[in-house]
Amino acid sequence: MEGEIEDGMRIYLDHNATTPIRPEVAEAMSAVLRDDYGNPSSVYAEGAAARARVESARAQVASLLGAEPSEIRFTGGATEANNTLLFGRLAPGDHVVTTAVEHPSVSEPLCLLEGRGVRVSRVAPDADGCIGLDAVADAITDQTKLVSIIWANNETGSLQPIEEISELCRVRGVPLHSDATQAVGKTATDLTLVPVDFLSSSAHKLGGPKGVGALVARDNAALPAFLHGGGQERGLRGGTENVAGIVGYGLACELALTDLAAREESCGKLRDRLWVGIQNCVDDVRWNGDRARVLANTLNVEFAGVAGEVLVQTLDIEGVAVSAGAACHSGSIEPSKVLTAMGRTPEEARGSLRFSVGWGVDEAQIDRVIALLAELVPRVRSVEAP
Repeated sequence: MEGEIEDGMRIYLDHNATTPIRPEVAEAMSAVLRDDYGNPSSVYAEGAAARARVESARAQVASLLGAEPSEIRFTGGATEANNTLLFGRLAPGDHVVTTAVEHPSVSEPLCLLEGRGVRVSRVAPDADGCIGLDAVADAITDQTKLVSIIWANNETGSLQPIEEISELCRVRGVPLHSDATQAVGKTATDLTLVPVDFLSSSAHKLGGPKGVGALVARDNAALPAFLHGGGQERGLRGGTENVAGIVGYGLACELALTDLAAREESCGKLRDRLWVGIQNCVDDVRWNGDRARVLANTLNVEFAGVAGEVLVQTLDIEGVAVSAGAACHSGSIEPSKVLTAMGRTPEEARGSLRFSVGWGVDEAQIDRVIALLAELVPRVRSVEAP
């Protein structure tokens, strides 16, 4: 029957962890690996061809982000970009304002820097995971050297008021960094409209390959080298460039720019279909977030009386991939720091799952997941009940 899920086909609803690579991207990368093997730093024809590929991709990334190509530095991913920025901009005695709902690639470096004498102010979110503009303003002092605030949260999809925060920072003369890893390719991140000074992203969150990302530094802001030995990426990252990965990232950005609005609308409909189905079929559930201030593809649901990791495993057996939190910490049974910062109890946080849709997901898959949850949640609850 049309719309049925084929036997053996898995349903992937963890696009915030990583996305399936777009077929066009895989083909472009394969061509580079096969034909454009030159070193981009070499001056002969093969090197020049590889360099041209890198610079073309740089322009594609810049176009999606509303930046100049010269402002794009390629990295090994957003984690490296975040570390590069934080360790490069902050020194003992400096003050930085951040939030209690950052990705570990921001929060953990800041903990290390705090131990070295950097003062860190962490703004708490509201119950929906969003940061108040007044709270950010109150945290900024005359000694603040940087504000670092995530654009869209990886666990809940909660969108921060980056446009307003960027204007606040501009007026105060404080540089703003945003980890936009989850936002890029899923919602508008146009730096011609939002004057963020530094932005981090990863290719594998928008249909590109793993192991490549970018750090945007507006107006070619100077940053000390993070990797020494070669001077690549305007002196920031020594080492031969990952040409195939960079090409894949560039094409993924071009595709995202072409179909961003349509994909955002499509993901929103699938996400809402899932939520309505869960509400209709499962008792005692709560959306962790504000529907009006969240990524269109992301739904974080608390299932009262359920251990999230058990439900993740049960769904996996049935062919469905979802997450109980950030993919980086998926092996941990500790409650989500994001959800507890939002005021959830440890038990409520442990009972929450993240569903994130994307390219390749359809209504039939969503309906299958709803039917499975209607069956599995009561079963898991009955087993766990005292």
